[in-house]
Amino acid sequence: STDLTSTVGYDNIIQHLNDGRKNCKEFEDFLKERAIIEEKYGKELINLSKKKPCGQTELHTLKRSLDVFKQQVDNVGQSHIQLAQTFREEAKKMEDFREKQKLHRKKIELVMEAIHKNRNLQYKKTMEVKQTCCSASRRTGAHRHTHCSCVGGRLIFPSTRAVLHLSSLSYFWQLFLKLAQTKSALEDSDRSYQQNIAALEKIREEWQKEHIKACEFFETQECERISYFRNALWLHANQLSLDCVQNDEKYEDIRRSLEMCSVEKDIDFFVNLRKTGSLAPAPVVYENYYNAQRNATPMRSPAPVPISR
Repeated sequence: STDLTSTVGYDNIIQHLNDGRKNCKEFEDFLKERAIIEEKYGKELINLSKKKPCGQTELHTLKRSLDVFKQQVDNVGQSHIQLAQTFREEAKKMEDFREKQKLHRKKIELVMEAIHKNRNLQYKKTMEVKQTCCSASRRTGAHRHTHCSCVGGRLIFPSTRAVLHLSSLSYFWQLFLKLAQTKSALEDSDRSYQQNIAALEKIREEWQKEHIKACEFFETQECERISYFRNALWLHANQLSLDCVQNDEKYEDIRRSLEMCSVEKDIDFFVNLRKTGSLAPAPVVYENYYNAQRNATPMRSPAPVPISR
């Protein structure tokens, strides 16, 4: 701004930096919330794998596949809990970065606040001295119209050529004294005015130098913030992608275990585990108790026939 005491440009820079810090804080809070969600999801998966029955009476290869399935669900849950911890660590890094920039910027802001205050005080003081000098100058100009000459005991005024007796000399002598005092005050005011202008110029140069240094520092911080924020987002995307890859590897273990699952083997395993013999029960033989006195030849029992499974 062309106004020496204005801080509108500086205020805009500070507002932008504060907005940037706020944006970092929002991403930090986003990571914390995401961490809560991931942790809750992970714990729910672990509880599900441990407490919820899932084919607990299955046997052999399918049972092994189900065991792998539940174990990998548990592992996925653990991965989400670990991912939540990773997000918290990244949020803490963002917080540390944000606070570090805040502390560094605070030092510059304190310097700028002090120099703004000094500049404005000097400017106000200079304007007051200028006003005093201007008022004294006007009073001096007014008294100049009272100049007169003394001839033969009489006072003659150039403007009116009025002639006054020496009895009025005392009054006009006071006017002359007042004029002299006013001139002296004007000279003092002028010297003070010049001194304050010089002091203000020195302060203005110092302020301008510090303002440029502050702007360069703020620009460096903003470049660092944008770069750090960009890298943080990139890292977050990589973490999510890596988590998906790791989860897919766990799900691939499930698929590999299912490829080893054999219907025939499980049936054979069950038969061998629960079998009670390889022969079928023999038929029941008829015995004739009605005509027991006859010498009937008893029927022979058929030989047991092996059965297939």
